[in-house]
Amino acid sequence: MFTGITEEIGVVREAGRSSLTFEARKVLEGTGVGDSLAVNGVCLTVASLEDHRFGVKVMPETLRRTNLGRLHYGDHVNLERALALGGRLGGHLVQGHVDDTGEVLDVSGEETACIVRISAPPKLVPYMVDKGFIAVDGVSLTIVDLGDLCFAVSLVAYTMENTTLGQKRPGDMVNLEADIIAKYVENLKEQRQGLSTEFLREYGFIGGIDAD
Repeated sequence: MFTGITEEIGVVREAGRSSLTFEARKVLEGTGVGDSLAVNGVCLTVASLEDHRFGVKVMPETLRRTNLGRLHYGDHVNLERALALGGRLGGHLVQGHVDDTGEVLDVSGEETACIVRISAPPKLVPYMVDKGFIAVDGVSLTIVDLGDLCFAVSLVAYTMENTTLGQKRPGDMVNLEADIIAKYVENLKEQRQGLSTEFLREYGFIGGIDAD
């Protein structure tokens, strides 16, 4: 589990089809082989460690659902260590299980902030609400505007300087993870809709009404 608060920007040093190596410093403090790190919001297991570098293996499913397969030597990524039990939750609960990718549609300035509009896959739209949470490349953000198949987030100067989001341009692909609480609420709603009187009677939870 993560919080969506990027600790460090790492650099890709090796990019293979099924393995990646990153240069990092802060997130390697207290990290060992077998531990989890979030890379652009993707929970990955540390497979190797050496001086200021760590390596991971990437499954085909991860490559299909995320932007990790687009990484090249020298690219920057957002890094975060797993949340320690009892630690402060500065963002929101982020699993590191990316749902899908979105495309940056527009980047514009608004006084001291930067507004980034991103396309939203139809399957994620039910989990998005105005002022709700979403993780974009592992960064916990608040949705400030919703369109039919897109949403916008507002970035403060600190976020632009300390994550990769300040480097994003139209056409870039970003990883998206919807709020886990929104997923549970949607799932519960669907289940309750299915609990009709006919359903309960069919499966014997309630009896029929006998006519005289």
